[in-house]
Amino acid sequence: MNAVFLILVLVSFLVAAFTELSGGAGAMEALSAGLVDAVAGAVPLALGLVGIMALFLGLMKVAEAGGLLDAMARLLEPLLRRLFPEIPPGHPAMGAMVMNVAANLLGLGNAATPFGIRAMEHLESLNRDKGTASNAQVLFLGLNTAGLTLLPTKVIALRAATGSAEPAAIVAPTLVAGLVAALVGVLAARGLQGVWQPRLIEAEPDHAAPGPLWPCLLALAGLLAASAALLVWGKILGPWILPGLVVGLLLFGAVRGVRLYESFVEGAREGFQVAVRIIPYLVAILAAIGMVRASGAMDLLIRPLGRLTEGLGLPAEALMMAVMRTLSGSGSYGMLAVSLKDPAIGPDSYLGVLLSTLYGSTETTFYVLAVYFGAVQVRRIRHALAVGLLADLAALVTAIVVCRLLFGGA
Repeated sequence: MNAVFLILVLVSFLVAAFTELSGGAGAMEALSAGLVDAVAGAVPLALGLVGIMALFLGLMKVAEAGGLLDAMARLLEPLLRRLFPEIPPGHPAMGAMVMNVAANLLGLGNAATPFGIRAMEHLESLNRDKGTASNAQVLFLGLNTAGLTLLPTKVIALRAATGSAEPAAIVAPTLVAGLVAALVGVLAARGLQGVWQPRLIEAEPDHAAPGPLWPCLLALAGLLAASAALLVWGKILGPWILPGLVVGLLLFGAVRGVRLYESFVEGAREGFQVAVRIIPYLVAILAAIGMVRASGAMDLLIRPLGRLTEGLGLPAEALMMAVMRTLSGSGSYGMLAVSLKDPAIGPDSYLGVLLSTLYGSTETTFYVLAVYFGAVQVRRIRHALAVGLLADLAALVTAIVVCRLLFGGA
């Protein structure tokens, strides 16, 4: 992460300095303003996470005390054991990862982050080389940066608001691109772990044979059915999801005899501590990203490249979206909104669908790296960034192919 941070800052400074010395007055001033604005926004962003972290980690503590996480882990353990042989059977990391993946699949991004951080904390407890990302942590982060979701509700809502005749037309290309990105992320994490292995002391894999996969497949089929129901009755069921999740977990805890209030407060207290702990990491990554955006470095590099890739179905706007999505969630969402509102693009054109698919099938890789690893004090990320970027690239290529097949395009 040290090299990534330095490269982002140095490239931004050099581009702004070149622009300023070449007659582009105000380039360094814009760089300064972008840096200050980005750093100033880090603390409000982290504080905004406090409530979300407290709520969902409080609920997770109730679910954990009632045995729900253990039950879900046992259900999906055959699949997780094959993906994460380093994790002992029945370890709480399994349940936390299940909750995180399920939240991502259903498009509940706010819920997925606290569950993901809790999973990272459990994985760190198994890590014998503290401060260095373990193989399991890198693989788990790769699954998160793949952005796999069954129903990209946020994008569908934006497309509907911008007048799309078929707001949900992106569900299929988004799902396909996300699946390919997840597969590439898994393969990259496993394939590269032997290359980036400095002084890593990994837990011994458990060689006991995992159970049958059919319960996992049934659970995934149920999740697919839920996604189909949301697709058909999304406007009716959508507002019920989060309140239903809260009430359902509390009722489950009550039936299991959990002391709801005490357990919730205990988990919420941990959520507050995590949100505060990640502030320095957010300040660092947002400062670097703010400098990249304000310096014009991204536009300077992407625009000429976009003219070369346009014939392959990747216009400059889509290439810019792909790069921005890895850096900033709010920035890429704003870019998507502006593009879909633009009469020259619109939500139902090839470019509009491609931009929507790119946003829905990828994640903010640098943000996820900063938040997840920052929460557990991991500074040596090994091949995690390479895995995330390869997953993003796989999603980009797949999105182009699928969107061209389904919606045409030059």
